[in-house]
Amino acid sequence: MVNFCLLAQSLDVISVNFWHILISLANLILLFLLIKKFLYKPVKKMFETREKELSDKYAQADDAISKANADRLAWEEKLASAEEEANDIIKNATAVAKKRAEQIVSEADGQAEIILAEAQTEAKLELEKSRNNFKNEVVEVSTAVAEKMLNREVNKEDHDKLIDQFINELGEKA
Repeated sequence: MVNFCLLAQSLDVISVNFWHILISLANLILLFLLIKKFLYKPVKKMFETREKELSDKYAQADDAISKANADRLAWEEKLASAEEEANDIIKNATAVAKKRAEQIVSEADGQAEIILAEAQTEAKLELEKSRNNFKNEVVEVSTAVAEKMLNREVNKEDHDKLIDQFINELGEKA
């Protein structure tokens, strides 16, 4: 009997009360609606706002990356064109410098030729002058020697003939 009593008491505890189930179900539905109204919708709205902000930031980042790539390509093109322009400037400057150097060298050659021609002319003039001076000195010396030898004066024509003959003989020997 003891077992039966215990079983009867346990059945009272395990018994199903529909009012309790209905009230629990109503509490669950009410709790669900309250949570949905005050918690789920604001949280969902917050997640949507965050998701939109993140997608906007990703879009801005993609735009910034594409703009940066475009700017990088533009700068690379400008750098390449600047390098080409610098190379052209260097080539032109080198060509101008070579041309100027050739011009300076040709001017120097021309001046050297002029100076050389002047020096040769001066040397010829000095040589002629020296010959004339030598000739005059020889004439004077030979006149003095001839006068002493002959004790007389020699006329100018005879004297010039003798000197020219003497100088020609010296020139042939030299």
